Amino acid sequence: MKALIFEKFGGPEVLQYRDIKNPEIGPEDVLLEMKAIGLNFADVYRRKGNYHLVGQPPYILGYEGAGLVQQVGSMVKDIKVGDRIAFADVPFANAELVAVPQDKAIPIPESISYEMAASLVLQGLTAHYLTKDSYSIKNGDVALVHAAAGGVGQLLVQIIQLHGGNVIGLTSSVKKSQAAQTAGANHVFLYTEDWKEKIKAVTNGRGVDVVYESVGATLTDSFDVTRIGGTVVFFGMAGGDPAPVDPRMLMDTSKTLTGGDLWNVLTSREERVARSEELFKSVQSGHLKISDPTLFKLCDGAKAHEFLESRKSTGKVLLIP
Repeated sequence: MKALIFEKFGGPEVLQYRDIKNPEIGPEDVLLEMKAIGLNFADVYRRKGNYHLVGQPPYILGYEGAGLVQQVGSMVKDIKVGDRIAFADVPFANAELVAVPQDKAIPIPESISYEMAASLVLQGLTAHYLTKDSYSIKNGDVALVHAAAGGVGQLLVQIIQLHGGNVIGLTSSVKKSQAAQTAGANHVFLYTEDWKEKIKAVTNGRGVDVVYESVGATLTDSFDVTRIGGTVVFFGMAGGDPAPVDPRMLMDTSKTLTGGDLWNVLTSREERVARSEELFKSVQSGHLKISDPTLFKLCDGAKAHEFLESRKSTGKVLLIP
């Protein structure tokens, strides 16, 4: 099979598209012929060597996607050849064929395309747990969403609105602010503006109830615009490492800092499938809208990485075998 691999850490130019051995499946695995593969900043960090990788080169990136079942392990139940399956945390996804454990296989409804499933599952499950488990959005809450035009950001905006919350979005460009507004944000400000003062103005000096912080380097600023007794949910650092947080500040202001990792929530196949079905139903009903992804051929993976790192993307970037 063909796969996108790399043998040394570095820029997009280290990525190579070449033939490697087909994966072997175990008794509790299924073999997927990949139709759409999600690209994330985590892939960029792994390519650069910022994230630890197990094993020896050649390395294969990718942890999410959607495809068609070609082979089923001897102990697999409720999945058959020809089924359409998505997954959110299986390694080596940047390939034509991927071995997926049964407990991580998520059925795709007929009305949901492979591209839609690959765009929705990981980022949708992330937005779902952030608004349900990390901080449960209540009617009337005011939430600040960083990177509101990104894949997770647009879904956060919509889910917060569905739960009766109001959203202030932050983006890096006018074009991206338009995407956040289309998603439903009540206010959108640019990082290049004095956004802290603008947020204080639209909240009448009170501050927001919760911040969904995915930039990292803006963590201190996020606390500055959070109300007394409010919460900052830290779930990413796409803009750099956060400054240390003084626990005395948390004590003095009664503010809460919480972190979140999706895999601490999705601890069973039942949980994965149930939450995914909820997302799929929201898309089918029109309550959740997914912006069209940007598509690259898998063989053009280096160009896809360059595009993602340029931060010009809104929504999802997909690789198509």
